[in-house]
Amino acid sequence: MAPAEARGALPGWISVLGWGLALCCLCGAGPLWSGSHEWKKLILTQHWPPTVCKEVNSCQDSLDYWTIHGLWPDRAEDCNQSWHFNLDEIKDLLRDMKIYWPDVIHRSSNRSQFWKHEWVKHGTCAAQVDALNSEKKYFGKSLELYKQIDLNSVLQKFGIKPSINYYQLADFKDALTRIYGVVPKIQCLMPEQGESVQTVGQIELCFTKEDLHLRNCTEPGEQLSSRQEAWLAMGASTHGMMVCEDGPIFYPPPTKT
Repeated sequence: MAPAEARGALPGWISVLGWGLALCCLCGAGPLWSGSHEWKKLILTQHWPPTVCKEVNSCQDSLDYWTIHGLWPDRAEDCNQSWHFNLDEIKDLLRDMKIYWPDVIHRSSNRSQFWKHEWVKHGTCAAQVDALNSEKKYFGKSLELYKQIDLNSVLQKFGIKPSINYYQLADFKDALTRIYGVVPKIQCLMPEQGESVQTVGQIELCFTKEDLHLRNCTEPGEQLSSRQEAWLAMGASTHGMMVCEDGPIFYPPPTKT
């Protein structure tokens, strides 16, 4: 190619390069997702602090009400790690966040680290939905759903209170299904050495992606793909809890020192 022709072609290459750089910058700046981050439902996960404290064996005191663990899209995590958590964006929510979404394990340290983890891992994926496409919307809607579900009051209404006596798993399932009209997912800590009964620790209720209405977490006859099974297995090992088995269940009272 003659020098003049090469010089004439240079602006075209610069234009292509410019578009490439712009695309790279855009990917880091906003909520763009690839197909691998698609999801179908949201999981509002609440955990029972005394069981969380039992699991990690590091809490001196535990709260006496169910608190938020997270609002999780199924099958999607860490969708945009460049979308950083900013505490100032949820300053109007902090009062409720501290009450209903506390860091159960590290209560004396910077609790915002827990919220940062939930935003980066789950919130950046939930942001595919317009109703959740900012930090304030994500945490605000999570608090709204938590209050709407009102799990603490529902269990008390059916006489299911922390006790040294055991319940049956069916007691929990029947009460929640009767009120919510959907089947919840209930998770337990399996018995440790010297124990004979599983301990209830986490309750999940699922919502539709489109309009955030309650739905079954697993539809009858629904088959999980191998990828879904691997994702769920990874989640169970991370949180240390497994789906409760039918039979007796321990609902531990809070510990106080």
